[in-house]
Amino acid sequence: MYNIRIITTFLFIMFICETVKAIPAFARKYNISCMTCHTPSIPKLKSFGDKFAGDGFKLDDYQAPRYFTETGDQKLSLLRNFPIAVRLDGYIQMKIDETARTDFSAPYLIKLLSGGQISEHLAYYFYFYMSEQGEVAGVEDAFLMYDNLFNTELDIYLGQFQVSDPLFKRELRLTLEDYHVYTAAIGLSDISMAYDRGIMLTYSLPSSTDFVIEVVNGNGLQHADALKLFDKDKYKSFVGRVSQNIGDFLRLGVFSYYGKEDIKNEANTVTNEAYFLGSDATVSIADKVEVNIQYLYRHDSEVLLSDNELPPIYDINTHGVLGEVIFSPKGDKSNWYAVGLYNYVSSDFDAADYHSATLHLGYLLRRNVRLSIEYTEVLTDIDEPYGRLSLGFTSAF
Repeated sequence: MYNIRIITTFLFIMFICETVKAIPAFARKYNISCMTCHTPSIPKLKSFGDKFAGDGFKLDDYQAPRYFTETGDQKLSLLRNFPIAVRLDGYIQMKIDETARTDFSAPYLIKLLSGGQISEHLAYYFYFYMSEQGEVAGVEDAFLMYDNLFNTELDIYLGQFQVSDPLFKRELRLTLEDYHVYTAAIGLSDISMAYDRGIMLTYSLPSSTDFVIEVVNGNGLQHADALKLFDKDKYKSFVGRVSQNIGDFLRLGVFSYYGKEDIKNEANTVTNEAYFLGSDATVSIADKVEVNIQYLYRHDSEVLLSDNELPPIYDINTHGVLGEVIFSPKGDKSNWYAVGLYNYVSSDFDAADYHSATLHLGYLLRRNVRLSIEYTEVLTDIDEPYGRLSLGFTSAF
């Protein structure tokens, strides 16, 4: 009887969400469908959507009439209507172990997004988490970008972004389960593949070879100090990536990261030297099957474990593997899709270990509203594995 009540409540929530018919800001701007840029399984992007974002959120083949207000000042780019969109996700979750806990996690996130052109080559993008897992998370992605710098294929971004964005974008994943290979935390180190502040340069060759260089603070989204500085030390981190498309079905990439940081606790200060080396591949088959694979190796020279007086640990090695398979049986015309996700992180710092397997099924009620059911088996502690079942919705309007 208890499970019947849960399912009934879930279906009621889904019925309400089916009435959401508005479309996000970029689709409103050009009066086109979301599927122009997104796969059927929003928010994941197609290659056309990646190009749209890389071109400063403009489409050469589509006109956006009356996008700017005519002021008579050629130096002024004043948007006629401020572009804004909202993403709303919610879930019913159950932890499957001896506790059998059930939870209503709706809303799980409420995200306010805005982005668009400021001029022909200058654009902006940001989003604000009004609620993420019950807390106000604040601004995460937020940057200005200038495309075709010096009339070349060079683009520059300045602001906040995820270091891992040139690889696989965590914010666009379809699963509730995260890409843990990018979020592993080693002791008190602030170096990670998640959010940071800095500059990113991207350049593409006619041979479909892409280059990315990032220079970031290397300590995540820290608050500014008394001197109004966000970086906690004098060091910067440097990121490089090269990827190559091979035909229409394969992309291969290599990645490196090098950074130093000061780590402090109540009794010690150490300087950690960290680097990442990684490779990744994406295989696409007839727009119906996509396979994403990531391997990442991390080395930390010296890390403090906690805020107490324990001595640091040295030469910490961490290995991570991400595997993802996305199946859309009818390509762009699919109303349902399936995702398999595998996470594996093994580290000399045991607290960073993580091992899970996920199966996710989704169905589109509307182009911008989808339902999902997901099961994750967490195997980190092989003696006490547990499952996590979620029923949810993702909407954008």
